[in-house]
Amino acid sequence: MTDFAYKPTLTGELVVLRVLDEQDFPAMKAAMDDPEVARLTGSHGAISDEKALEWMRTRKDQPDRLDLAIVDKATGQTVGEAVLNEYDEDNQACNFRILIGPSGRNRGLGTEATKLIVGYGIEKLGLHRISLGVYAFNPRAQRAYEKAGFVVEGRLRDDLLWEGEWVDSIVMSVLATEWPVGSAV
Repeated sequence: MTDFAYKPTLTGELVVLRVLDEQDFPAMKAAMDDPEVARLTGSHGAISDEKALEWMRTRKDQPDRLDLAIVDKATGQTVGEAVLNEYDEDNQACNFRILIGPSGRNRGLGTEATKLIVGYGIEKLGLHRISLGVYAFNPRAQRAYEKAGFVVEGRLRDDLLWEGEWVDSIVMSVLATEWPVGSAV
C-alpha cells in the first residue's frame, strides 16, 4: 500500500521539496494573491487567511496525499508547492498539481520539482499512473509537464469559465511503465 503518511524531503539541483506547513504561509499567500497564479490555477474567489493557515498546518498529518513546499535552493525561499492528491488505491493512481509564485518562474524550478515528486510517486510509492489537468491558456506549464514525462491524453472542453471566456483543460498523465527509473533528478 502506498504510504502518503511519510513526508520526505526531496533534493534536486535547483529545489528542495519538503513538507508544507505554516512557516510557508507568507510565501504561499503572496503566490495565491498573484493574479497570474489565480488565472493559471483557475481559482475563483479568495480564501481567508485563517482558513488558509489552518489548511497549511494540517498538510503534514494527511495520510492520503503529499503536499510539499518548493524551496528555491539559490535563495532559500519557498516559491510554491507540489502535490500528489486524489489517491486511488485500487488503481495505484493519483493526481498531481503544482503552483509556482512569481519569484520562482522561468528558471526551471517547476520542471525539476515535477520530476522529483513524480519520480518519488512512481519509484518509491509504487504508483502506476499520475495524472493532471492544465488549462489551455498555460502552454508554459504543458511544456514543463512534457519535459517531466507527461503525455497529452485529451481535452475537457469548456472546463473553466474565466473572465467570460470558456477555456479547455488538457488532460495529461505519466505511467510507471514509461518512467525511466532513476530519472527523478
